Amino acid sequence: MSAVSAVSLAPESRPPWVRTITEEDLPPLSRLDEEVFAEHAYPYFVLRQLYDLHGDQLLVLDDGDSLVGYVLVGTQSDKSRSWILGLGIDSGSRGRGFGRQLMAEALRRLRAEGVGEVRLTVEPANTAAVELYESLGFARLDHHENYFGPGDARLVMTLPLRR
Repeated sequence: MSAVSAVSLAPESRPPWVRTITEEDLPPLSRLDEEVFAEHAYPYFVLRQLYDLHGDQLLVLDDGDSLVGYVLVGTQSDKSRSWILGLGIDSGSRGRGFGRQLMAEALRRLRAEGVGEVRLTVEPANTAAVELYESLGFARLDHHENYFGPGDARLVMTLPLRR
C-alpha cells in the first residue's frame, strides 16, 4: 500500500453554491426567512405558494449542511419587470459576499430571460443592503413612508436590464 493511499484525506471544503430551491428546502427556508425578517417574514403557506408559482426563480445558497441564504424573484408574464421579493442571508454568514453572490446569479438569469427591469424594496435604514444594491447598479426610484403599512417605510430601487 502506498503512503498516499494509506493517508485519510479530509473531504474538500466546498464554498456555498447557488441552486434552485427544491420542495424539501421549504421548511429550512421558512426558518431562515423568519430569522432574517422577523415580523415581515412570509408565512409558510405563502412561501409554499411562491414556490409553486416562482420556484424556478427562488434561488438558495447551500453550504452542504444548511441554507445560508436565498433570493426570491417574481417576474411579470410579459417579462417587462421583475421584483426581488426577498433576499436573506443567515445572520452568522453576513459580510462574506453571499448576498452579492445570490443577487449576481439572479440578475444573470433575468438578463438571460430578457427581462427589462428589476425593482426591489429595502428598509431605508438598512445601509448595508442599500449599498449592496447601489453597487450592483440599482438606483433609488422612490421612498414610500407607509409601504408596508403605517410607519413602515421602504425605498424602491430599480435596475434596467435591457440597454
